[in-house]
Amino acid sequence: MPKRVDHEERRTQITEALVRVAGRRGLHAVGMRDVATEAGVSLRLVQYYFETKEKLLLHGLQWLTTGIGARIADRVKATGDAPGPREIIEAVLLEALPTDEESRTFHLVYTAYAVLAVTDEALAAQPFIDGPNAAEDLLADQLERARTAGLTPPDLDVRTEAISLLALSAGLGTSVLVGQRTPEAAAPILRHHLDRLFPGGG
Repeated sequence: MPKRVDHEERRTQITEALVRVAGRRGLHAVGMRDVATEAGVSLRLVQYYFETKEKLLLHGLQWLTTGIGARIADRVKATGDAPGPREIIEAVLLEALPTDEESRTFHLVYTAYAVLAVTDEALAAQPFIDGPNAAEDLLADQLERARTAGLTPPDLDVRTEAISLLALSAGLGTSVLVGQRTPEAAAPILRHHLDRLFPGGG
């Protein structure tokens, strides 16, 4: 009896290969043949599942977005059964720091997607900013929750603070990627700013 093929598993296998190659060589240098070799499958199979490089790249972006969402959820879950606004916000921000090989690859490739989306017509046509917008909304909602509960100053501009915190975490993540500082040095900077927003500890 022929072995039944799990198509979603095969697509994941190919997408993970794309991310690994892009993490080593840069996204712009990745071809479908490179991905096929990395995945241990034929070029024809990669083309069967994704047809074009543009479709493969788009699926890779969606895979990365889903992956970071899952990692943030795991980090929030690890804080306890009923995390408060500060715990949730800190989990989102700390996930922006490349702390191991997997997260380093994620941030390296995701940053490459951001650059490519500016000039590549296929990627530029996609809602690339949906993910960042969702993160901004999440932080603003948590800051509003904290403000209502009296955990932050009553006059806090939650939207401006959410934008500022995400910009800070993105910049620190890049500084870790390029070796300017270590994750261990970057995390206290994020917590310093959270201490300012949550003077009572949150």
